[in-house]
Amino acid sequence: MTLTAVLSPSWTSSPAATPRVVLLHGFGSNERDLPSLAAWLPAHLPWASVRAPLEMGYGAAAWFPLDPSGAMDEHAITTATDALWDWIDAHVPDEAPVIPVGFSQGGLMALQLLRTRPARVLAPVVLAGFVGRDPQPADAELATSRPAVFWGRGDADPVIWPDAIARTQEFVDGHTTVTARLYPGLAHSVAQEEMDDVKAFLRAHI
Repeated sequence: MTLTAVLSPSWTSSPAATPRVVLLHGFGSNERDLPSLAAWLPAHLPWASVRAPLEMGYGAAAWFPLDPSGAMDEHAITTATDALWDWIDAHVPDEAPVIPVGFSQGGLMALQLLRTRPARVLAPVVLAGFVGRDPQPADAELATSRPAVFWGRGDADPVIWPDAIARTQEFVDGHTTVTARLYPGLAHSVAQEEMDDVKAFLRAHI
């Protein structure tokens, strides 16, 4: 499974040790969706927007199938995580930290990167996202190290199930040093106020 991505102009010209932002879109979107968020990234950071592996037709893609009940295909999540790491290993210098910024399903993938190879990951940003159900290899390590994570969501989001929100709250409280923000009136989307908070979070932790 080979992933593709849209790269910022500075991706290849930045010094090898410069952190790289990896943008991870949501279900039914594509790699052209999140580059607009680059305006809120610290100016020196190169970024890549990676296309999810599950093709849905008409240009849309997903990281894993969704079920109306909220059930998730954990095998598909693992497969997508492995494919994303393969892309990172092939395109990100070994000395460069990876900053995953994910929306919805992409937020889950950002946490998957943290939960599988935390030494490679810096300051994940989860936007209207959630955490998977199954334990991951580095969960015990994270419970001790408590890395910084940003988790933002709207209080009018009709898409993320309440049990997924509760599960994510329990995970970030027990495994991270979380900056959690709840935005009044925001549905399943991203707001300028939220991105201003993301910018401040990244400046504080990079």
